Amino acid sequence: MKDMPVTARRALEIMGLFFLGWTVVLAKGLLAPLLLAFFISIMLLPLYRLFQKYKFPDVLAIVVSILALVVIFGLIIWFFSSQIVDLIRDFPVIQENVTNHLNSLSAWVEGRTPYSTKEQINFITEQSNKLLGYAGGILSSAAGSLTSLLILLGLLPIYIFLLLFYKNLLLRFVFLWFPDRKHEKVEETLREMQVIIKSYLFGLLIQVTYMTILLGGILLIIGIKHALLIGLIFAFLNLIPYVGALLGNIIGVLITLASSAELWPIFAVLGTIAAVQFLDNNILMPRIVGSKVKINALATIVGVIVGGEIAGIAGMFLSLPVIAVLKVVFDRTEKFRQWGVLFGDERPEYSPMHVPAMRDDSEETQMEIQRRNNVEPPREDT
Repeated sequence: MKDMPVTARRALEIMGLFFLGWTVVLAKGLLAPLLLAFFISIMLLPLYRLFQKYKFPDVLAIVVSILALVVIFGLIIWFFSSQIVDLIRDFPVIQENVTNHLNSLSAWVEGRTPYSTKEQINFITEQSNKLLGYAGGILSSAAGSLTSLLILLGLLPIYIFLLLFYKNLLLRFVFLWFPDRKHEKVEETLREMQVIIKSYLFGLLIQVTYMTILLGGILLIIGIKHALLIGLIFAFLNLIPYVGALLGNIIGVLITLASSAELWPIFAVLGTIAAVQFLDNNILMPRIVGSKVKINALATIVGVIVGGEIAGIAGMFLSLPVIAVLKVVFDRTEKFRQWGVLFGDERPEYSPMHVPAMRDDSEETQMEIQRRNNVEPPREDT
């Protein structure tokens, strides 16, 4: 393998990536729940170890940890359902507001274009029929998605239980893949992955909480109807990098537009979301999650799109932690270090075209670039 030409090695790597991607697409029904269970089990490790510290048997410690997770998600679902019920109660008002907004829009269009109200109604009716047909197709596929979701919710606790119960066996399996001289680096990589996954997931949990309270609270003070629902929806959608924030803005505007006969609340919602998001991106989230691994925007967007194509919304949520884990593994591997550089946001200060030192793949060069980009080294975690 070492005597093989560089071009042949790169061709084998690309072929390997292709077949790996093909395998992931074919096995997405199995891999998506397993990955989700893996990340959640990493997040539950501190709670599990706390119960172990108080002499809980292994099985009981795992079951209590999973029950605590179920209670948290149950409270979130209850809160979301109560907000949706409030929205449904206001349906007559929403219907009236939507009608008024459409009439105002129709009058504005008629005054500035040659299209009369009758022509607009015909156009809207035609497009509505197309939309209803499209919606019927979506609802048909949603029924299948709902079945898949119920299966996922049933399998997820089982997967989490088994991953925690057999964690030592799985770790032994990983170490047996490598020679003894590599075990120290493997241990270091596993610890770093654990730290990054925990900090990322706990950071997201904290982010959802303060985004819901902060955004929903400010909108509630301003006097926006269904403020907490807008805050909760935006907080969860914001977990999907870039795409989620855009969808959150659109849904927030639509809920506000349907709930109010005036237009000023829309600008209030957009301004509040922009201010809260600026605070989140530049002050709060960097301090909570830190900068142990930086993923560049290009890798993030491509990862979200690929994850969505492979596993839908679950794939979008999982894309960033998966890329972060892959970057940790690639950075620790001699043969695949260039892929870690491709995923990272540690930009060289000088161009490799003009400064030959930037072409070096040594650890010293990488550490210097990380230092200049303020990337923190991972801390040890037991």
